[in-house]
Amino acid sequence: MSRYLDDFRIGDSFETPGVTLTEGMILDFALTYDPQPFHIDIEAARDSQFGGLIASGFQTVALVFRLFMQTGVTAASGIGGSGMDQVRWLLPVRPGDTLRATVEVAEVRPHPKRNDRGAVRFRYTARNQRGETVLTMICEHLIARRPEAALR
Repeated sequence: MSRYLDDFRIGDSFETPGVTLTEGMILDFALTYDPQPFHIDIEAARDSQFGGLIASGFQTVALVFRLFMQTGVTAASGIGGSGMDQVRWLLPVRPGDTLRATVEVAEVRPHPKRNDRGAVRFRYTARNQRGETVLTMICEHLIARRPEAALR
């Protein structure tokens, strides 16, 4: 169920569905956006410090963001975003890994001048199928207020 700014409380938590990365997904993304050898060359990746092919951290960020969007929590109220902080890639993501995220409300802030919106800072924690944390980040989402609240 979609929420508006006034519906969010610090500590609210949402669980996303999962996504399993394939070798093809990793290669396709990296060839387009992050062509480092350990993302695009299976042989070079095997000889790297990672010991095999890994997903781009940027792909992991994008997938985890998409997973949260799929929950529908901000479907009716999302206006956009204003930034990301504290992005940390903690463990490599490999072909066959299934990612899921817990997204927690860290801050809710009405806009100081516009009654129709505000910001919610969400703390994302992504884990693989073994429950290992692979990514953490904070994203600030711009969220609409309920139409009746905007008239106040």
